[in-house]
Amino acid sequence: MVKKVINETLVFWVAAVVIFVDQYTKYLVRANLAFNQSWNPVTWLSPYVRILHTNNTGAAFGMFKEASLLFTVIAIVVSVIIVYYAVRLPEGHWVVRLVLGMQLGGALGNLVDRMLFAGNVTDFISVTIPVIHYDFAVFNVADASISVGVALLILIMWLESRADQKRRLPTPPDPEPPADPPEPAPDATA
Repeated sequence: MVKKVINETLVFWVAAVVIFVDQYTKYLVRANLAFNQSWNPVTWLSPYVRILHTNNTGAAFGMFKEASLLFTVIAIVVSVIIVYYAVRLPEGHWVVRLVLGMQLGGALGNLVDRMLFAGNVTDFISVTIPVIHYDFAVFNVADASISVGVALLILIMWLESRADQKRRLPTPPDPEPPADPPEPAPDATA
């Protein structure tokens, strides 16, 4: 009974946790930092990671700016597809359920922002690689959840594909038993 409930609800529990963490962290950023203000909670990490309050109207990691309506529609369609697929998964498949929950939570977390803040999504995690002078696009928990979920789903699909290929390989025939050893020739000297 418990397994059945977990099978039917895991995707939604994971999504709820992602949405909560995403929305709570965004709330903290909006409440405590002015727009474009940054904060370095761990000073020795400041050259690499900082909290920077920004907004984004595009996709994850600041891509395709000014396409908020398009990404609102995409988030709704993707969410419906994930729910449709998740409720049809056979029992088990815990890792697939987990990554689908991550993707659903990320899509809905950013969708909440788009609906509440006129198409804007709050981003705040800023990563820099100073050695090569590279600033990664500012992102949020929802973006990270979507990206990690997609990467894990691709890995799962690749591993399952390899396992299927190994199962489909023809099994080598059983080796034939060795022939009876030849009988020794009669001794001609006797």
